[in-house]
Amino acid sequence: MSVLPPVRRDRVIAQLPQCFRKEAAIHTKNDFNNKVKTACQEQRTGTVGRFKISKVIVVGDLAVGKTCLINRFCKDTFDKNYKATIGVDFEMERFEVLGVPFSLQLWDTAGQERFKCIASTYYRGAQVVIIVFDVNDIASLDHARQWLEDALKENDPTAVQLFLVGTKKDLSSPAQYSQIEQDALKLANEIQAEYWAVSSLTGERLDFNTSKAVARLPPKGVRDEKSVYRINSNSNNLYAASKKKQSNCCQ
Repeated sequence: MSVLPPVRRDRVIAQLPQCFRKEAAIHTKNDFNNKVKTACQEQRTGTVGRFKISKVIVVGDLAVGKTCLINRFCKDTFDKNYKATIGVDFEMERFEVLGVPFSLQLWDTAGQERFKCIASTYYRGAQVVIIVFDVNDIASLDHARQWLEDALKENDPTAVQLFLVGTKKDLSSPAQYSQIEQDALKLANEIQAEYWAVSSLTGERLDFNTSKAVARLPPKGVRDEKSVYRINSNSNNLYAASKKKQSNCCQ
């Protein structure tokens, strides 16, 4: 019988992490919902299952920095020699939230069109969707809606936590970033996502971003209406539209 090593200290979450921008955050409170606290207490006492695995998929255009983002968080490394992901890859990280341990699967998906069919088969069963764009590339932000639509083809939109993450902030001037941030905040509000801007090179805000995603994963059986992603009237019903479209990739 194998014994898992203890959870790293920086992976223990006892308090709800703060949001990056309140105007683009689903949760702005400083503490966990009481239902979440109660469920975690029940899991600690063994009245329900003690161990869980949660799945996060990271999607976005080619070369926006998805792999670098995951490597910085999981391995605390940054490789400037970029290699495109072929198909999918994933990392596993162990966390503890309010005393309840679980594992987080971070699925790194390819951004190239020719690998979309392969990558999309791994979207199913995600609790969190992180849509990544390059803050220096407005086109990658414009494509975020399509990536969301693709992800929702394989998931229930009422059970998905959604994050919009801008990368490579270290390469952007204050004036340039301010301009694209307004568009990112607008999109985040429309699709009810939490917005973050990070740098995989420096690690700026990256730990806070992923920890917030982890903290927003409700325990099994707990559903807070403010904790789920819902398509609103301004989103053109992306879930319904995604069911009608048929992919012609890999042909």
